[in-house]
Amino acid sequence: MSNERRYAFLGTAYEERIGFARAVRVGSFIAVGGTAPIGHDGETVGIGDAAAQARRCFEIIEQALAMVGAGLEHVVRTRTFLTDVTDFEAVAEIRKEFVGTHRPVDTIVQIARFVNPGWLVEIEVDAVAPAATA
Repeated sequence: MSNERRYAFLGTAYEERIGFARAVRVGSFIAVGGTAPIGHDGETVGIGDAAAQARRCFEIIEQALAMVGAGLEHVVRTRTFLTDVTDFEAVAEIRKEFVGTHRPVDTIVQIARFVNPGWLVEIEVDAVAPAATA
């Protein structure tokens, strides 16, 4: 197993300002950091709609995984952070749409707030992809 790091950078302001990568792959392990519902224009997607925000989060996650040679089928864990746990079912339906067939483990946490008050959900994932997809 190679310990070389591969990174996914999507060009967001937060990546440069905070100094992080959207995803990091070391060997077959991939971590995708807390992914917020930010559109291509840098604005929050789906204001007031947790399901729309979750959909955008998974679209970003899918893009980041592809950049490091993996896909949603390689996801083994999801972590969902919500400002209102009653949004769980709507967000869970979106999660199921993107990764449900592969049945990764999941953690759901209600938090007080995010950096941006318009965000209702943030999602992070861990994945394991065979070296052949690198």
